[in-house]
Amino acid sequence: MKTTRSDSWPAPAKLNLFLHINGRRDDGYHELQTLFQFIDHGDNLDFIINDSGELKLHSQMSSTVTDSDNLILKAAKSLQQHTGTTLGAEIFLDKVLPMGGGIGGGSSDAATTLVALNQLWETGLSHAELSEIGLTLGADIPVFINGLAAFAEGVGEKLIAVDLPESWYLVLTPDAHVSTAAVFQHPDLPRNTPKLTLADLMNKDWHNDCQQLVCQLHPQVAKALAWLIEYAPSRMTGTGACVFGVFDTQAQAEAVFAKMPASMQGFVAKGTNKSPLMLRLAQC
Repeated sequence: MKTTRSDSWPAPAKLNLFLHINGRRDDGYHELQTLFQFIDHGDNLDFIINDSGELKLHSQMSSTVTDSDNLILKAAKSLQQHTGTTLGAEIFLDKVLPMGGGIGGGSSDAATTLVALNQLWETGLSHAELSEIGLTLGADIPVFINGLAAFAEGVGEKLIAVDLPESWYLVLTPDAHVSTAAVFQHPDLPRNTPKLTLADLMNKDWHNDCQQLVCQLHPQVAKALAWLIEYAPSRMTGTGACVFGVFDTQAQAEAVFAKMPASMQGFVAKGTNKSPLMLRLAQC
């Protein structure tokens, strides 16, 4: 059996710089408006390509997520089925991002799998075609495949690339697993934020419609946010649990990070409008 190894494919985190819920559709999905930016911090995937057609995932998550539920394997299988390739892969995941953190860990892993295997299997799909596959697996996956900071509408699938300040962020990772489904199903979630144009949104103070509810349901998130907001403009990302403070310089972010209570965890990262995954793909 022939094998080829390809290492160091990043699966970066994202931040929702704002998240507005505009309404709920008849099919149960929510209309939203949000602004995605990547950060230079995330998971890493290595691939060994083989001609067996079999897929195997090596990960420290194996004990907590079954293969049938794992987005990485779902993405790889979907690409196999869509293209008819007879190739397989062993996939090695170095998991850094917390699950249920609202920074896109699972979605980013799936996107990196689609982008990397499309390259390594030489299946030749465009990013638009990969995004169509990704959207069937998760609403956030297309933004990671496209690889550019973006304004998103609809259920998150309508993307417009934007050029944003590449700030520094202190991201706190509370010990809480927030269920996105539970947040969107909760009766107390605000669902009536008016839709605005991108130009209007860029000139307004940003907020996250899920933040108040998640803070009520998860005191750890409220505690992290209350501490961080003393030092910088701070919000929750996605449906949580992670919260982030915005800084102009790395030194400012690191200085606050050094003051972080021992009971909290987090990291400093730089915002980037182009995904590290795109930079890795360009090396091929």
